[in-house]
Formats: sequence, C-alpha cells, structure tokens
Amino acid sequence: MLKIQSLSKRFVAESETVHAVDGLSFEVHPGEVFGLLGPNGAGKTTTLRMVLGLVRPDDGYTEVSGIRTSVDPFAAKAKLGFVSASDGVYPWLTVREMLLYFADLYGVEPTEASGRLETLADVMDIVSLLDRRAGSLSTGQRQRVTLVRGLIHDPPVMLLDEPTRGLDVVGVQTIFRYIAHLRETGKAVVVCTHRLDEAERLCDQFGLLHRGRLCHHGTLEEVRRDTGREHLVEMFDDLMNPATIEPSA
Repeated sequence: MLKIQSLSKRFVAESETVHAVDGLSFEVHPGEVFGLLGPNGAGKTTTLRMVLGLVRPDDGYTEVSGIRTSVDPFAAKAKLGFVSASDGVYPWLTVREMLLYFADLYGVEPTEASGRLETLADVMDIVSLLDRRAGSLSTGQRQRVTLVRGLIHDPPVMLLDEPTRGLDVVGVQTIFRYIAHLRETGKAVVVCTHRLDEAERLCDQFGLLHRGRLCHHGTLEEVRRDTGREHLVEMFDDLMNPATIEPSA
C-alpha cells in the first residue's frame, strides 16, 4: 500500500514562493489504480519525485508498504517500480542483459530473476526481443521492455508517469493491458496523466490536482456527484475557468 500524508513542496522562483504540492493526502491499496490527474504544472511529477525520494518534501511524508521514505529511503525505493515516457534503455546491451542487470541492482537472486524475466517477457510479448540489442528496438518495443523493467523486482507499488505520451494506438493498448496485469497481480498503482479520457478507462480512484492541491478525490461516481459534471474534462474546465461555472438554481 502507498500512503501519502499532508505532502507539501515549495519552490522560490523570482522572489515568489510557488506551492508545487500543497498538503496532498491519499492512499492506494493493493489491486487499485489511482489516477493522479491534472494539467501540466499541477504538481503530478513533483509528487512522484517526492515518493521516489528524489525530492525532499517540506512537510508531510510518504509510506510504501509501511516504510517511510524519510526513515529508510533505500528500503522504500526497493518496493517501488517506476515507468515514465522516457525509456532510458542501454543501447549496447541485449534486452535480456539489461533486464537481468536491473534485477541484480535490486538484489534479486539470479535464478529468481531469470524465472521472473521469462514470465514477464511472455506477458508483455517481448520473448523474441530478449537477445536483440536494446538500441535496435522500435519505440513501441522499447516501451514494452521498459514496462518489464519496472516489474523485474516484483515491487508492491507501481508509479506510472505519463505512460502513454508519444505512443500510437497499439502502444496505448499495450499500456492498458499492462495496467490490467498490475491490477490482477495486486499491485498498488499510481498513474499520473493529463489524458483524462484514458484515465476514465484505466482508474478505480481519481485525484484531481490543480495548482498543487487535491481538489476532488474518489471514484468516478463520487467525483461526478461532487462536481455535478459527467466527464473529467468538464471538471477540470471548471477548476481552471471558475468564471464559466453556471450558478445552481
């Protein structure tokens, strides 16, 4: 389980204090997909960086499977998997070499890593790619390899930052299947995206982030009741353009 409690981060830009994340709190349970949604600059990536221990929060804390990142950051990171739009493959290694290298970095025993690699390669349809150099892969193939890399150490919590950015229709469907696999295997998943139409299809819970604050939070039905709007796009239009909201009768 992932728990975020009163998380805040402030930056100073040109003598002005910017609240990138402002008192953010939510939980994600095993088998649940939480959509942390918002436009560019809403605070999504800053939140993930604090969860990953790359940025120190000014206030609040993050717990990963009961471990606070501020108390034992290495143990917390070992329980996290991370996938972003940037593939970051090592071009001169074969796919097999690269994935086993990452498993070794996480302390996975070689025999267990090999077995896990075979299973994940079958799930993500990269068996035929395992002995090819990573630099020779297409964009879609690289993305599938990156998805396997995020799971090679079997983390209980997965973070996905704009995972469908730059992908074609086939690539997007691969992401959808991957997230379904994460849900079925009991992972707690956070998806950060501004693709609201995709989020409606993917997520069980939603957090609508605007200017660093969590403005609405719950299932799709709950946020619909809370906002009086049917679709996430309409909800964000209200948040960003409050003057356009029609007064209630």
